[in-house]
Amino acid sequence: MSQSINITGHLSAPERSSTGHSELSMLIRDCIAESPSAQKKLYDIYAPAAYGIIKRYLYNNDAAAEELLNDSFYKILTRLNQYTFSGAFEGWIRRIVINTVTDHVRKNIKDDQPHKEVQPEDAYVQSESVEKLSHKELLLLIQTLPDAQRTVFNLFVFENYSHREIATLLNLNENNSRWHLNDARRRLKEKIVIMK
Repeated sequence: MSQSINITGHLSAPERSSTGHSELSMLIRDCIAESPSAQKKLYDIYAPAAYGIIKRYLYNNDAAAEELLNDSFYKILTRLNQYTFSGAFEGWIRRIVINTVTDHVRKNIKDDQPHKEVQPEDAYVQSESVEKLSHKELLLLIQTLPDAQRTVFNLFVFENYSHREIATLLNLNENNSRWHLNDARRRLKEKIVIMK
């Protein structure tokens, strides 16, 4: 994987060709037919953003991130015939990547104890404090969170998952998901205050 990472994980689609057929549908068709050049092209287009998503969860483990990227693309390439063109292809890929990452994280998070609820005022961060941070600085702060808090924070904030969905994905109960999110916010607040 190249050193430049799209850490936000925005996936972009290939341009439509002038013949009226989308380049994407032809690329998918060729990948389903197991064309190595088409599979490489699909990988080259979407792997950097997929890797960026994975690195938000596994920022300090390049070997695991590479393995999850490979696992994700294996699933993508072997399930392309399930893509129905009814939604954005980028969203379909993103869902596979997130599910692959959360499968990995779930195996490594041991969290079956209920946590004391962090009060919302403990986790409140003044918007002007956050506005002074660059996007990159904020992402670096998120990477310092413990695994469980970082994962729940990423799923809730970046992926817009509900606590019920997070609890299911990570095999937690919903209260623990809420606690991890609030604790992540509290920890981020402390770090932001220090940076002022």
